[in-house]
Amino acid sequence: QVQLVESGGGLVQPGGSLRLSCAASGTIFSINVMGWYRQAPGKQRELVATVTSGRITNYADSVKGRFTVSRDNAKNTVYLQMNGLKPADTAVYYCNLKERRPLSSSWDSDYWGQGTQVTVSS
Repeated sequence: QVQLVESGGGLVQPGGSLRLSCAASGTIFSINVMGWYRQAPGKQRELVATVTSGRITNYADSVKGRFTVSRDNAKNTVYLQMNGLKPADTAVYYCNLKERRPLSSSWDSDYWGQGTQVTVSS
């Protein structure tokens, strides 16, 4: 069973920066994608950024040019560097891991972290 442990959230002023980390424990299939989603009060959870095991990245339009997702495969850890933060970025940020076996045509497993609060306010 894989567990995801997030860290790095907090309160920051508009224009500031934060770095989120998410470490996955346990054995992970070699084909996977790790990333970040967020959910603001009263809104649905939305994709922020993801990175595949082959280091292909994908970003929501709202964060392109401000956020950078990266990963350390040796540590099974994914990071989210957030620069130029705006009040609209305020949300609970969730780490996500999807993985599959080589012959699978869909994801075999889908894991979520417990979430970390990011608040952007002056």
